[in-house]
Amino acid sequence: MQNDVTAQVYPWQETIWRTLTSRFPQLGHGLLFYGKAGCGKEAFAQTFLVWILCQNRHVNNRPCGECGSCQWLKADTHPNYVHISTDDDNKKQNAKIKIEKIRELLPFVQQTVDGWRVIVIEPAEALNTASANALLKTLEEPGERIVIILLADHYLKLPATIRSRLQHFALDRISAEQSEQYLKAHLPADTMLPHGLLMNLSNQMPLRAVELAQSEWLNLRQDFINDWQKLIKQKNMPMAIATKWNKALNFSEFSQMFEYLLSDIICVKLNQSIKNIDLNYSDLPEQYSLEALFSIYADFQDSKRFIEQNVQTNLVLDQLCIKLMNI
Repeated sequence: MQNDVTAQVYPWQETIWRTLTSRFPQLGHGLLFYGKAGCGKEAFAQTFLVWILCQNRHVNNRPCGECGSCQWLKADTHPNYVHISTDDDNKKQNAKIKIEKIRELLPFVQQTVDGWRVIVIEPAEALNTASANALLKTLEEPGERIVIILLADHYLKLPATIRSRLQHFALDRISAEQSEQYLKAHLPADTMLPHGLLMNLSNQMPLRAVELAQSEWLNLRQDFINDWQKLIKQKNMPMAIATKWNKALNFSEFSQMFEYLLSDIICVKLNQSIKNIDLNYSDLPEQYSLEALFSIYADFQDSKRFIEQNVQTNLVLDQLCIKLMNI
């Protein structure tokens, strides 16, 4: 989390902001901010920690951005703030926060200093059993004027022992009206994509929707569906099609696109609503059994792990196109 004193509170977070700032310092020392990716919980946590440490916090009920504390945070040198996450060199999907990082908090929480101290842990789901147990001790005996903030997408993935010692605040409760107002204010005027589609593809989170609108793959979805149908009907050229898509998109973008499309085809088979409401899948869903679709999905997840181990993306796409063709 970057020390950005201009981080903001989004309109859908204002009620929680007022609750927290009006009750401070009578809050508990352990807070859990949770919500789906794209709800703005990181910006909210950042603004709140800056506010706690700000020397002029009661002016306008926002961080001033100018006092010594705010300047220290801008320079990433504040002595009363610690940020804990997975290692920079270990950002893979299932990376964990190691127990050593939690143990290193002990001197910080035990020292006597002027002012408040803040610890932010994200993503909280990355705590393993050992680091969660070590954190319990800090949550139970935190010391004076300490606030510990945990950030999580899915709070139920945290151990119950940790959850029970925190106050929970959901930051992804966003009304359709708030989302629409945000999209109107922040999407480029020339965006032709329907707002409903963007919200579908972003799990109904407006920040993610605005980010998605810039994605290259959004305008290539129907093109890929057409190539997918060619693979099935013509039974040839899997390597040429794989090469085309390896050049058209980086693997991360291709992966997002393909998973959304595959998910939709599974939804058609299950008579559930699809997310890509603007696409024509034609008879594609009829060509596969549910079992085959789930097998394709499982293989693709394995492929993503191979990419992390430096397997070339063109080999992964070759295998995928062959599998899509050989139904």
